[in-house]
Amino acid sequence: MTNIKTVWNFFNQILTIPRPSKKEEKIQQFLLDFAKNHKLSAKKDSAGNILIYKPASSNKTNSPTVVIQCHMDMVCEKNSNITHDFNTDTIKTETKGDWMHAKGTTLGADNGIGIAMQLALLSDNTLSHPAIECLFTTDEETGLYGASNLDSRLLKGTTLINLDTEEEGEFCIGCAGGIDSLAIFKKEEETTPENFFFFEVKVSGLSGGHSGEDINKGRANAIKILAEYLAILERKTQVRVAKINGGNLRNAIPREASATLAVPYKDKELVRIEINIFISEVEEKFSQTEAFFRFELDSCDAHKSVLKKSLSDNIIIVLNNSPNGPVEMNKTNTKLVETSTNLAAIHTLEDTIFIETSQRSSNETDKIKISTELSNIFLKAGAAIKKGKDYPGWNPDFQSELVKKASISYVELFNKEPIVKTIHAGLECGVIAKKYPKMEMISFGPTILNPHSPSEKVQISSVEKSWLLLVNLLNRL
Repeated sequence: MTNIKTVWNFFNQILTIPRPSKKEEKIQQFLLDFAKNHKLSAKKDSAGNILIYKPASSNKTNSPTVVIQCHMDMVCEKNSNITHDFNTDTIKTETKGDWMHAKGTTLGADNGIGIAMQLALLSDNTLSHPAIECLFTTDEETGLYGASNLDSRLLKGTTLINLDTEEEGEFCIGCAGGIDSLAIFKKEEETTPENFFFFEVKVSGLSGGHSGEDINKGRANAIKILAEYLAILERKTQVRVAKINGGNLRNAIPREASATLAVPYKDKELVRIEINIFISEVEEKFSQTEAFFRFELDSCDAHKSVLKKSLSDNIIIVLNNSPNGPVEMNKTNTKLVETSTNLAAIHTLEDTIFIETSQRSSNETDKIKISTELSNIFLKAGAAIKKGKDYPGWNPDFQSELVKKASISYVELFNKEPIVKTIHAGLECGVIAKKYPKMEMISFGPTILNPHSPSEKVQISSVEKSWLLLVNLLNRL
């Protein structure tokens, strides 16, 4: 077997290359330069996807072409106390035991390890493999845009190996579809009432995580926690919202949220009393999942204006009434989420306040149903609705020859059976399958914990196992 160090060498190079979603120019150029330096054919399509072709090894010239695929972009999340510019700065890492993680930011092992494995394959001429098409897609994290706009004539392969699954020893052969729903409120303000006290509350320290894979793990949503506290104040006093912000990405469970609020001076002490009670209740509720939860209150300068009372009230209502988390579990596998929704972000801008949500389901009808229900909550409160990317699910084929051969490889290498499953997350396989309906597909990869959050880490030993599996499977195909 080729040396695993090659994979890590490429990953370390990738860590130095900025690759936020929609800003993949530098990683695209890196891949094109790599192909040129290794005398490999490369193409860039109109969506920015890169395809690098490598001929078959001498013993596999009659084997069908295999597509190996992952995405170029990464989720860019950092802790609030970290100074880091994802557009320019290198990801700084450290290793503890069998795990690598970044220092206060996302690591980008999702899907940087996949890129590294593909480059290791392309650079090694000692391996036995069919002709391979290494496909690197753009902008996966914000809506699978690269895969959605992939030229349906670009690929010649009839088998696809996706390297974006995040639990070693598991083969993914199906995934949920998804849709984004954005509520837009016109920002309307009025003069702050007399004798009002201003203060800021902030939720921080939450685990966050992937809004699909982690949605059923009992993790707290910072925006929902903040909304609960606002509802308590609204029942006790005349609370007014000046601004409210939280979350960053539609596919991440929000870890932080904050609001600038005002209440009558006579109720200043009430605010502190209620917050202490509330903190105790939240800590008890999430004692198993949120050990580092913080809810802070600080006084702040007075604002000349606040949101109109009707708008302030409606924001509090919709945030509390919006469903969040698992909506329905799979009827045949009660451990698998069938349908879910994530209250992902809220931001106060100069003229608008927008709330971003994402819905997922393995059932197309249920996906539309929960999206519609959520939209009706926002519409009733006076918001305009904008629907974002709607991407299809990927229907599993448990009898696939590709899955059988991958399972044989896994048992041969590790002397145990892999877990074959579907997941409650969006994978590009669903989008690509719609363009190439006859293509057999499988997805696997190393163990990555807490993707889409600064707690992201990759298990080093699982990278080697995934690499060995990929090499063995290609030799078998």
